[in-house]
Amino acid sequence: MREAGLYNLIFWMAVVVFVLVEGLLLFTALRFRRRTSDGIPSQIHGNTRLEIVWTIIPVLILIVIAVPTITTIASASTIPQGPDVLKVTVIGHQWWWEFRYPDLGIVTADEMHIPVGTKVALTVESADVIHSFWVPRLAGKIQAIPRRQNEMWLQGDEIGEFYGQCYQLCGTSHANMRFRVFVQSKADFDAWVKDQQAVPAPPTDPEAAKGAQIFQSKACVGCHTIAGTNAKGTIGPNLTHFGSRTTIAGAMLEKTDANLAMWLHDPPGVKPGSIMPNLGLTDDEIKALVAYLDSLK
Repeated sequence: MREAGLYNLIFWMAVVVFVLVEGLLLFTALRFRRRTSDGIPSQIHGNTRLEIVWTIIPVLILIVIAVPTITTIASASTIPQGPDVLKVTVIGHQWWWEFRYPDLGIVTADEMHIPVGTKVALTVESADVIHSFWVPRLAGKIQAIPRRQNEMWLQGDEIGEFYGQCYQLCGTSHANMRFRVFVQSKADFDAWVKDQQAVPAPPTDPEAAKGAQIFQSKACVGCHTIAGTNAKGTIGPNLTHFGSRTTIAGAMLEKTDANLAMWLHDPPGVKPGSIMPNLGLTDDEIKALVAYLDSLK
């Protein structure tokens, strides 16, 4: 909001200056135009007082612009502190985003949830190469750099779903490295936090239970974490509450059973360069895994 106010101030000052300058130019051109063709126009040296005035006025205008500009930059770059600030650690991976809420004990992927009207302090880093975190409608860009932590903050002033994108070329599927920010009411955010902090109940549906056994017996446990199970991998996204998400594959696909089955069938075929390999799953195994992952809410 402060940036918008600064923009409006500078814009309307520029409009006033434009109107005045152009008006004076037109007045001077018409009032003092040459009226006869005889002789050379009168030669004048200048007006010292006028020259001083039109030198001082731009200086004053620049001062009026500089003061709010400096204070706005300082305000925008100062990371907020305090008990009302939500802290989120953002980690870029090839090619997905990890979101950690250190004060809430929540780890999720590709979808960040924040309460409306709340300042969110972000610590941004990378697990592999340089990425760039960017939510165009909420904040500017910031680099995610290996072995370095950069900081920024953002705030969602309206409830809604906001799209984000990696802005730094980071490999084969750079364009597929997307994410979403959900700005929720305080009540909805608190409900989401409560659900995310709970350990998913073991599946009771036979198909989902079969999928759980397949998940534990395959290489899945080496890359993914699911709370309450033996899956403790950290290479891939945390899948503890996968069923509550709306997207998959770095937020490039809507989370539907058909898309999830397509992804499990051949991840590199869906997202070129995917670190998740083709595991050679059968159709029955994929169907069971889809049922299990959907149950993780």
